[in-house]
Amino acid sequence: MVTTQPIGIFDSGYGGLTVMKEIVKKLPRYDYIYLGDNARAPYGNRSFETVYRYTLQCVEWFFEQGCPLVILACNTASAKALRTIQQNDLEKLNPDNRVLGVIRPTTEIIGQFTKSRKIGVLATHGTVQSGSYLIEIEKFFPDIIVYQEACPMWVPIVENNEHMQPGADYFVQKHVHHIMANDREIDTLLLACTHYPLLRDKIQQFLPAGVTVVSQGEIVANSLEDYLKRHPELESRCSQHGNRLFNTTDSTEDFDNHASIFFGEAVRSNHVDLDNGIPVVDHIY
Repeated sequence: MVTTQPIGIFDSGYGGLTVMKEIVKKLPRYDYIYLGDNARAPYGNRSFETVYRYTLQCVEWFFEQGCPLVILACNTASAKALRTIQQNDLEKLNPDNRVLGVIRPTTEIIGQFTKSRKIGVLATHGTVQSGSYLIEIEKFFPDIIVYQEACPMWVPIVENNEHMQPGADYFVQKHVHHIMANDREIDTLLLACTHYPLLRDKIQQFLPAGVTVVSQGEIVANSLEDYLKRHPELESRCSQHGNRLFNTTDSTEDFDNHASIFFGEAVRSNHVDLDNGIPVVDHIY
């Protein structure tokens, strides 16, 4: 029998930990369970069908753990799988549960950051290809012109802990200059990948003065707080013991070594076999 009902936070790998960090900071009283599907990462260059299938399997796993709410803290999963899961699968899996993403909370308020009404979106190839940010921003702010730039090397740079090294400068400068070359009036850059906040200082270094860099963690945390207030029937189902449980589908040693870079503190994880669906729970914070 499920005794806790944690909020689930999902990512294909480590990046979602930057979102979880802000959520825990904002809402520390709730229980959280994180799953990184590191064994099948990265999702960025995979097909829509593959990302959907992997994400759905992970959402099913979260529901089996008793989560009434799952946050897809992954832009690729949010772009390629969220809508289908919400529209086609949730009713069959558990109509009382909810699955949310990171794209809508960001696009709902991006207009607050730009005066010129011209922004750039830095993302993985998969997120750019999906066109999700173009579609969602158009819904909320049809007057904003959006330019996109895929930055395929940025995720491996961060995951190899090279993001603070001089070697990262070339790849950061290349994509920053490329997107800014689209329009000199771009005054806002959105980091539409949860890895990219770790490159924020370098990104800012190559930008003209006055360009605002927006990352998603704090935005998603604020949006979640508001969502829970507006849905008390769901909020009451989320257990509140301040526990945090970390899981990975790959090596726990590798996960723990990398996770602290993203989460900002030491992490000890459990291994999950998605075919069996049940983790060996050793480490609860």
